[in-house]
Amino acid sequence: MRHETRRNEQRAALTPADARRLIEHGVRLTVEESTQRVFPVHEYAAAGCEIAPQGSWVSLCPAESHVLGLKELPDEPSRLRHRHVYFGHAYKGQARARTLLRRFEAGGGLLLDLEYLVDADGHRLAAFGHWAGYAGAALAVLHRRGLLTAPLASLRQCELDERLRPPSGGERLTAVVIGAHGRSGRGACDALTTAGVAPSRWNSAETRALDRDALLAHDILVNTIGTDHPVAPFLTKDDLDDPRRRLSVIGDVTCDVGSHLHTLPVFDRATDWDRPVERLRTHPRPLDVIAIDNLPSLLPAESSRAFSADLWPLLLALREGSPEWERCLRAFRRAVGSMEGG
Repeated sequence: MRHETRRNEQRAALTPADARRLIEHGVRLTVEESTQRVFPVHEYAAAGCEIAPQGSWVSLCPAESHVLGLKELPDEPSRLRHRHVYFGHAYKGQARARTLLRRFEAGGGLLLDLEYLVDADGHRLAAFGHWAGYAGAALAVLHRRGLLTAPLASLRQCELDERLRPPSGGERLTAVVIGAHGRSGRGACDALTTAGVAPSRWNSAETRALDRDALLAHDILVNTIGTDHPVAPFLTKDDLDDPRRRLSVIGDVTCDVGSHLHTLPVFDRATDWDRPVERLRTHPRPLDVIAIDNLPSLLPAESSRAFSADLWPLLLALREGSPEWERCLRAFRRAVGSMEGG
């Protein structure tokens, strides 16, 4: 398990407790040191893991090793020879997707993208969705109340919930969650409920026949829909200029910015921890967007524990070539083949 190079990424794909479970099943697990991981490295050592310096996977791991992580790889090496297990974000035409796939092609390595670790019905088997939705909705509410400060810092859930408690006599907010039945959507609804906001819960029926007037009549929009095929946008630039628009904050949890599958093409770049909010319009009233692509790291301990509990049993099957991991491999090969065809 490698160190995460993104500065504000404190999550871990495996907790020390689940690392111990893997070792008890005969897995040899090396954990890189990290100055920012939410779980200290001595807890992994106590669980039986071997400890290695940050970044040592590049030169010390045999080519047949699986290198486990969460977010993007460093820019070097240019040739990737290992089997990488992480969220690659490279199959939907995202920025630098082709460059990443070329690196795997050049080095003979493989990407087993955790986004494509699914069952036979296409349902994700290990995901941060609940906490992504929770954090995204929470930030939208805090910003709408004028309580969001930058840069962001990670929290425990109890600390975030304390900030979310509705103020006595405060403005009564309205919010709509698109994709409310999914993991992220349910997490968003939970955060809004904690904040004293009763969300409108929209799903496929509401998006097929989208009531734009109803959408624009809410204070907050939280988008948690992920799609594998193009759909009509939920908002257009004309909607932003509609004088009847009440909508003032968009929390885009899905964050497919730069992809042809982006369902909110009214903005074209993600935000981040240093600048979490981007203003899209000043008139007829302010409209801001929050589109951070590692939202669960706002709650690194809670989100890591939930994800690790899903993932560790699946990692055991890496040795056997399970159908779940074979689907990941096919997705990688399709992406590389499509790139070559283009």
